[in-house]
Amino acid sequence: MDNLLRISFVLAAISILTACGTVSGWLTEEVYEAPPEELVEFSPEFQPMTAWSVDAGDGTDDPYSDLAAWIQGEMIVAVDYEGDVSSYDLQTGHKLWQIELEVPVITGAGGGEGLILIGTQDGEILALSESSGELLWKHQLSSEVLAPPKAAMGVVVARTADGRMSGLSISDGSVLWNYQRAVPLLSLRGASAPVLAEDKVIAGYANGKLVALSLVDGKVIWEKSVSVPRGRSELDRLVDIDSEPVVIDGRVYVVAYNGQLASFDLATGRKLWSRDMSSRSGLDVAPADAVYVTDDSSYVWALQDGSGDALWRQTRLLRRKVTAPAIVGDYIVVGDFEGYIHWIAREDGRFVARVEISDKAIRSKPVMRNGLVYITASDGRLTALRVQ
Repeated sequence: MDNLLRISFVLAAISILTACGTVSGWLTEEVYEAPPEELVEFSPEFQPMTAWSVDAGDGTDDPYSDLAAWIQGEMIVAVDYEGDVSSYDLQTGHKLWQIELEVPVITGAGGGEGLILIGTQDGEILALSESSGELLWKHQLSSEVLAPPKAAMGVVVARTADGRMSGLSISDGSVLWNYQRAVPLLSLRGASAPVLAEDKVIAGYANGKLVALSLVDGKVIWEKSVSVPRGRSELDRLVDIDSEPVVIDGRVYVVAYNGQLASFDLATGRKLWSRDMSSRSGLDVAPADAVYVTDDSSYVWALQDGSGDALWRQTRLLRRKVTAPAIVGDYIVVGDFEGYIHWIAREDGRFVARVEISDKAIRSKPVMRNGLVYITASDGRLTALRVQ
């Protein structure tokens, strides 16, 4: 199949799929013939050491699944695609408890308020005791849960594939409020995880909007555009916000597909700055210093916080399906589709270390806590690496 015919096939498929939901399986590697960048050689400046590593459940090859582990208190919680939930001590990796829920799962665990929260593909929210893993309650929502639920101020916030945000009581799962936005006829598969900040719920939507809701009653506090649909084809007009916003020091940082990277005032929604950027992976922020983001080509950027001016760009991970960056001291840490973890210097973007922790893809943003970096691989392996 030559390139012209292949592109024509994709555009025709779009017109058909506008009636059936998300862009997922049809957008395959066959469309993009260029291979991923080969790893470059460099002189490592240190060797990351494994503190502990465990098999946290069965893996999945679903490229749209992100079963990221969840840190709560002094434990880290992992869930696999069949609903097996395990809790481990952050420092030692010692298993604290495990429960088999036997439910289909496509997103990682969430939690808060003494609960560990699991969302399922069947649209259920299950609340577990953080101390024992005991199932406390469950509640049926309107559709598939694509992002980890969160809890604060007595409210569990859950996001479903049909554009609904629900606030549930932490005591029994009863509905306190609902907020609904229409989902475009064609969108990328995924949903921005809600971020709970102060008394607000911050979430991005498939129409390029960033919304702040009251955590108490679900009322809209402010709504802003991060991306506006443009272009002739349906693919060009996709503007989903799929990655989780970052809220820090009273500011919200968010990036959209085919849109912008932008910063907003948390209280008012006033846009502080923006620049053109397209990303589904996400970002991390060192406030008043730099914003780090992985774009859709798997370039890793450092941008000046306050202006969006580029400080550096690491291009040698091109098409390696790189995760969102995580700030780890003087470094940025990202994972890729072959199970490698890359350490990049924050000052200039050079590679400083690399370690392979799995032969399967890493799709989840690394997480740092108390001198350890936690990595979830798609084969179910959970690894803690010691910071230099």
